[in-house]
Amino acid sequence: MPRFHAATVTPSLAALALLVSVGATASAQPVTPPAQHPAVKQALAMLERENAWTIDQQVAVCEIPAPPFKEDVRGAYVREQFTALGLEKVRVDAEGNVIGELPSGRPGPTLILSSHLDTVFPEGTDVKVTREGTLLRGPGIGDDCRGLAAMLAVTRALKTSKVPFDGRLLVVATVGEEGPGNLRGVRALFASPLKDSVDAFISIDGTGIAITNGAVGSARYRFSVKGPGGHSYGAFGMANPIHALGRAIAAIGDVEVPRDPRTTFNVGIISGGRSVNTISDEASFDLDMRSESWAALQELDAKVQKIVKDAVAAEQARWPNSRAQLTLQIDTIGIRPAGTTPDSMRIVRSAKAAADALSLYAPLNASSTDSNLPISLGIPAITVDGGGVGRGAHSLEESYDDRTDGFKGPQWILLLVSTFLGVRGPAM
Repeated sequence: MPRFHAATVTPSLAALALLVSVGATASAQPVTPPAQHPAVKQALAMLERENAWTIDQQVAVCEIPAPPFKEDVRGAYVREQFTALGLEKVRVDAEGNVIGELPSGRPGPTLILSSHLDTVFPEGTDVKVTREGTLLRGPGIGDDCRGLAAMLAVTRALKTSKVPFDGRLLVVATVGEEGPGNLRGVRALFASPLKDSVDAFISIDGTGIAITNGAVGSARYRFSVKGPGGHSYGAFGMANPIHALGRAIAAIGDVEVPRDPRTTFNVGIISGGRSVNTISDEASFDLDMRSESWAALQELDAKVQKIVKDAVAAEQARWPNSRAQLTLQIDTIGIRPAGTTPDSMRIVRSAKAAADALSLYAPLNASSTDSNLPISLGIPAITVDGGGVGRGAHSLEESYDDRTDGFKGPQWILLLVSTFLGVRGPAM
């Protein structure tokens, strides 16, 4: 029976010890955004002055379809932009992630700045973007076309203004962030030799101004029950796969879950049946479970798996004269680890300090993003929003409004990157 185990996705004791040690050290070091550095000021001004370029990129990338597992055409466009912006070692890895490097030539940390290529929309979806003043409408225009545009704009401003940061910036457009992708892009990224040199990770995902330092874990399963099936009248008295799963779903609906840590469940898809007068030979349902706590998620997972097994057994026992035996199959659709980058970590404090320097309110929250994976490995990671106002994410009516201050999102991200890496030279 498929199960998930904390040991496969949570950091080792050594990694946890390092995480605590680095966090404690970081807490003692002041974080001062280099907002008055001449090159940084130039880059910030460029993001405001040339905001139209950012919006044009947001539209251009969004009008290239990127359904689950078919992000290659959008990825090719982003690769062209990386090359045009002058990034070094531009490449596409085996999973489809597009990677470029912006080294400083000076010692310092290695930071990944990323956004994701894929959308939730299936192949064939009309992805044409319409404009009404500052309002853009189109599937994926906020999630994550805004993130991709912000990433490109920040990279362009850093490069053009020659911001003298320390260390190395890796710019990455990932695949497989949305549901069925199960973080396959970022998993591949951190399964490569590259992971050993990464000091921190920032994902740009969605709209608004907020810092996601809590990783909401998830466990998704498909439960399938099979039997021989038969005629609804002639074979009556036979154990029924649909009835078995009906029992399971009803019992799952009665499960009590904690409000703190927030823990949820949802049966999202039910399949099975051939006709109204047929005892189906197969039925299935897909279940999504989430929690901010790995322990709470494990507890819910164990409870649900027992419920489903008991429901199948109860359906079998309901018809003692039935020669039909039911079989249960449990398939893992996706597992995302849970965790937190503590508020004391330099990456979180850099994000807060950068927001304060720009007079932006940036609350901390928890969600499920590419950052889940590095957080689970003990690598300091956060996900930040790309600015503007978005509505209707994951719907065909998705919209993004740049208003008069959308440029402040990329400005915040640029100042965050500059703050975390450190910038050399005099301040004005």
